[in-house]
Amino acid sequence: MSTLTPGDIAFLRRPLHGFLTVAAGPVPPQPRPVWFELAADHTVQIFTEPGAAKLRRLRTDPRASLVVAAPVGEPERWVSVAGPVTVEPDGARDLCDRLAARYWDLGDPARAAALATMRAGEFVRIVLHPERVARVGY
Repeated sequence: MSTLTPGDIAFLRRPLHGFLTVAAGPVPPQPRPVWFELAADHTVQIFTEPGAAKLRRLRTDPRASLVVAAPVGEPERWVSVAGPVTVEPDGARDLCDRLAARYWDLGDPARAAALATMRAGEFVRIVLHPERVARVGY
């Protein structure tokens, strides 16, 4: 077991894409890029639609991992967090709003319209409770 270092926390608070992988039993893992937020309690939060395949898999086996890598042009670095998840019915819309503002320029009319379309949908919040943290940096 490892905990997040101050460097990990600063890295995970950047607007980078994470790759979420959920436990799927005999099905090969299929990582998906996601927006994420590192909360003050060091849980990792994402939002998703109630009918998403990842959510169905998490209800069967509530384990997941998130890997975040530095973009091209920066020194090689990644951080991985893994552990159990909980699915929360509340807070997803607020999370969506925060993440859209983090990842998009909402002054762009196309992005603002995309957010309005997203907000018309239903979401739940997935909270990853890190039990294992791994990192590499050069």
